[in-house]
Amino acid sequence: MSVTVTDTPQFCYEPPASARLARRVLIKPNLGYPTGPPVTVGMPVLKEVIAGVRRVNPSAEILIVEGVCHSLSAAEIVRRLGLERLLGDGVQFLDADTLPCRPYPNRAAAPHRFAEMWAPVLLDEVDCRISVGALKKTVLKDAVLMSCAIKNLYGLFPRARYKARSPHARGQLHRPDVHQIICDVYTTVGVLFDGAVVDGSEKFISKDWQPDIGRGEPLGKVIWGDNLLAVDREACCLAGEGMPVYLDLLVGAKMSA
Repeated sequence: MSVTVTDTPQFCYEPPASARLARRVLIKPNLGYPTGPPVTVGMPVLKEVIAGVRRVNPSAEILIVEGVCHSLSAAEIVRRLGLERLLGDGVQFLDADTLPCRPYPNRAAAPHRFAEMWAPVLLDEVDCRISVGALKKTVLKDAVLMSCAIKNLYGLFPRARYKARSPHARGQLHRPDVHQIICDVYTTVGVLFDGAVVDGSEKFISKDWQPDIGRGEPLGKVIWGDNLLAVDREACCLAGEGMPVYLDLLVGAKMSA
């Protein structure tokens, strides 16, 4: 569970071993809002993740998959963030909200809320999965919530199924306790992921729950490795904004046989 921390200008991505022989590689970046870094992942970091996959596997089909959390369409957000410049030559973008889904079993011995969660069938159809998260702090119910590689996976879940008051968000994934739901997310689909990257070039800090309204502070680091939980813990340590409860909950979680 080794984790690598590099200065952003020196970031040279080495993908997980599964990428080397993969026919298809799924990259799930945090691109859910029409606002650039640190609200979302920076294009230079995402470009290097794609390049890292290409260096070890020139022929793989690379699928950039994200489900947005905004009234704007995924296509418009992709355009505003400049993702289109990274597409082509075997790299394509897919809107997670348009993909066929199926229930994935929660592998935790004692799920917090969801015994199963619906996510794209595509997760089963690719050979390698990489989460590329931003480094963000919000505050919910006076508790620190850090969004890194695991929380980034929220964008995979269909809004039509997990919406609450707003049709643009996945409000059901914050009830009754977001830290417990993040654990369910990890033990359903997070365990399928082969690698994680956290763009800590800047850290985002919100004074409240809003994940797209706040300020950025330079950090100048990229954190990456093959284990989402280990990468998230290292990223939170580097951020110095407090450790979220879900990390301790997941360390103590027992998986079903």
